[in-house]
Amino acid sequence: MELFDYPTMKVIWWLLVGVLLVGFAIMDGHDMGVGTLLPFVGKTDEERRVIINTVGPHWDGNQVWFITAGGAIFAAWPLVYATAFSGFYWAMLLVLWALFFRPVGFDYRSKIQNPTWRKTWDWGLFVGGFIPPVIFGVAFGNLLLGVPFHFDNNLLPFYTGSFFGLLNPFALLCGVVSSAMIVFHGGIYLMHRTEDEIYRRARRAVNIAAAVLLLGFSAAGVWVALGIDGYAIVAGSVDPAALPNPLGKEVVRADGAWLGNYRHYPLTMLIPAAAYLGVIAAWLLMRRGKTFAAFWASAVALCGIIGTAGASMFPFVMPSSSDMRSSLTVWDAVSSHLTLSVMLIATVIFMPLIIVYTRWAYSVMRGKVTAAYIRENNHSAY
Repeated sequence: MELFDYPTMKVIWWLLVGVLLVGFAIMDGHDMGVGTLLPFVGKTDEERRVIINTVGPHWDGNQVWFITAGGAIFAAWPLVYATAFSGFYWAMLLVLWALFFRPVGFDYRSKIQNPTWRKTWDWGLFVGGFIPPVIFGVAFGNLLLGVPFHFDNNLLPFYTGSFFGLLNPFALLCGVVSSAMIVFHGGIYLMHRTEDEIYRRARRAVNIAAAVLLLGFSAAGVWVALGIDGYAIVAGSVDPAALPNPLGKEVVRADGAWLGNYRHYPLTMLIPAAAYLGVIAAWLLMRRGKTFAAFWASAVALCGIIGTAGASMFPFVMPSSSDMRSSLTVWDAVSSHLTLSVMLIATVIFMPLIIVYTRWAYSVMRGKVTAAYIRENNHSAY
């Protein structure tokens, strides 16, 4: 079952994993952004119920993107999955524990009419919306720096770093960028679904998030260009068509290596340009009250920001700072040709179904969520 040759299939799955991560950021990201803003934009219990009901019917369906992305990495890049969950074990557990607050918070927050109970779950939803994007941003920052791991001759991964070692200045900056990106996206969605005071507070939050996002993304770019040595594969040391063997190549660190793809393929400059143009367009559209268009402009910005990290690192997926030849790349961290082909067929069948269902769900439950709606549907609303 050979739909494409092995090297082409490897690149296809690099692109598909990227699409799934971007889909997760766009779809699950906006409700995480709303959760992050919940305690600050909603001042009364009724206002917070309005905010929660903008994402309440959708958040669990949006988790499909997260689960699918994780499953795709497990099946397409098993060595990446095993190594990442070894090196980032405590960080991943922190994400998981934070995510626990979301289903419980959405389901139980309004079951009891007790102010302390409800405020506690409001902060639980904040944790569930704030922590994961920060951790994912920190993880991307550490990937650009290189992760301290190596393989033995049996290809068993060994992580030699620590949890607190992940919390370095550059990675924390990437965490700030990731959080600002999600708050910006979620704030625009909240503006689209609400009105009056909530709308105005969300607008102020979007203004702040846009400034932090542009400054943080620019600072990270300058840092990568001037202060971080990237990774490069020595020419001729890897065969894209060969079976996976992470130890069968030669890798070097070089000043400005993460900018190599932009020098060799100038069209890739459109990716970071999309990040800037998306943020600016979304902000301008938001200012004019065109929140639906602003939401999709924000989605373009998310594609540009995540795509910039991917394009900078290609073909690397998880570079090793302690044993450079152990670095995992698109060419040597993948599953078999047959596995990738079968997964591609399943993706072609089921991905359109997910997109169609998601569009239908949002179409059915579109429109503004108001305080009057909450009062009229007190027992069925979140």
